[in-house]
Amino acid sequence: MGGNFRWKVTILIALVALSVYALLPTLRYYTMGEADRDALSPDKLAELRENALKLGLDLQGGMHLVLELDRTALRDTEVRDAMDRVMQILRNRVDRFGVAEPTIQRQGEDRIVVELPGLLDKERALSLIGQTAMLEFKLVKTEQDARRVFERLDQKLAAQPGAEADSAAIEFLRPLTDLMPFWPELPLGGGFIPESEVPTAQALLDQLDLENLLPIDTELQWGRSTETYQGYTGRLLYVLDRKARLGGAHVASAIRRIGLDAARPNSSGVSLTLNPEGSRVFRRVTGENVGRMLAITLDGRVASAPSIRERIPGGRASITGNFTDEEARDLAIVLQAGALPAPIHIIHDMTVGPSLGADSIRKGTTAVAVAAIAVVCFMIFYYRGSGLIAILALILNMLFLLAALAGMRATLTLPGLAGMALTVGIAVDANVLIFERIREEMRAGKKVRSAIEAGFARAFKTILDANVTTMISSGVLWWIATGPIQGFATTLFIGVLANLYTAVLVSRMVFDIWTSRRERETLSI
Repeated sequence: MGGNFRWKVTILIALVALSVYALLPTLRYYTMGEADRDALSPDKLAELRENALKLGLDLQGGMHLVLELDRTALRDTEVRDAMDRVMQILRNRVDRFGVAEPTIQRQGEDRIVVELPGLLDKERALSLIGQTAMLEFKLVKTEQDARRVFERLDQKLAAQPGAEADSAAIEFLRPLTDLMPFWPELPLGGGFIPESEVPTAQALLDQLDLENLLPIDTELQWGRSTETYQGYTGRLLYVLDRKARLGGAHVASAIRRIGLDAARPNSSGVSLTLNPEGSRVFRRVTGENVGRMLAITLDGRVASAPSIRERIPGGRASITGNFTDEEARDLAIVLQAGALPAPIHIIHDMTVGPSLGADSIRKGTTAVAVAAIAVVCFMIFYYRGSGLIAILALILNMLFLLAALAGMRATLTLPGLAGMALTVGIAVDANVLIFERIREEMRAGKKVRSAIEAGFARAFKTILDANVTTMISSGVLWWIATGPIQGFATTLFIGVLANLYTAVLVSRMVFDIWTSRRERETLSI
């Protein structure tokens, strides 16, 4: 055997070594126990998970959501652009959320399918995906202006006949300020209403035509979270400027931080850095309104309303409140990604539990294993010693396929396992063609080495044609299809490509090694 043969062996050894190296993170990640995972730092565990072969939603569980764009405020010509923007924002949110290999696909004109493998916290996922994230900075009205607004609301309520009250939450109309224990004082910048009275207050407000009753430059917004004041726990009803001074488009970055609120030193909040335009506006607004309160609102709720003590030139602001670490982190994610151009409604959600995913893995791997064992038994029974060569080629095929998927950061799904099972059959089919050609040559009276050379030469064109057409079909399927079908096409394409190498070149190398030392009289085939 010459130099070309040594190069072939060297390349094979290098490919096997690289494949094993590529699969080591996968083997470690999926075989390590909970104690080992806890012992790793979050960064190390994230790095290990990133380098390991990903499992799809159907194998490891997770969330499946179908979203629909609210087209109420959009013209037909605006829907396409709005969908493109929503898709991009959702991708940004999900990428920062840390979900491995999410799937975000458009379905029809106004629907989006989102799959989040490994994410089982349903409420958190729905909050992150569905939040509009309309961030606005609005000035809180002065205390005198706010009192006049509440007094005007009381006068209107007093003028309405009690029979018009259609809410079960109140038996009769009464002044809104009767629900404020500190009236006429407006502590913390808004009308303070105990938590138990908030439904009644909202029911009173629902009786009024606030759009026409309030001054044109004024609006009411509830505080996002509860506040505690002098032993009472309740919510603040803020009287705000209707006009926003800044918006989410002025935010350059949003980061979760601890200790932003001096009153809650251990609580989480979100630190905002404004872009140059936002910084310029922020300097002007804070400089012109020293002593007033600036409310930071999110989706029509006041997240925080700090007082402006001096002109702020740095373009930095913070959102504080009763946030948990997760809430603050998710808020930073949606603010960083931007606000949705229109609301989206979650019309279907499904959670695939880890037990169902484990069952899918078990059944899928069992199917592949049974197929492989059946093929091994057939090849050994029918082709005897030569069947072992085919089995070696099959093992290398599976090794190269899994290593390629891991190296490409691909996601293995249940259809992908089906592609692996099909690859097993295709790999054996190539060896069957070769072995049958060798048998024909031996029956024609050729010696073993000559029969092997002729058998491989005659079978090669047929194998090449069959495998190339399969690769073209799987390539077209990958290009046209989406989601799990792409996983099937990817697995099949790589498996067929690996089969061309293992069934033709590797099998031939083994035969050459076996016949290189002396002329063989017989061949176990």
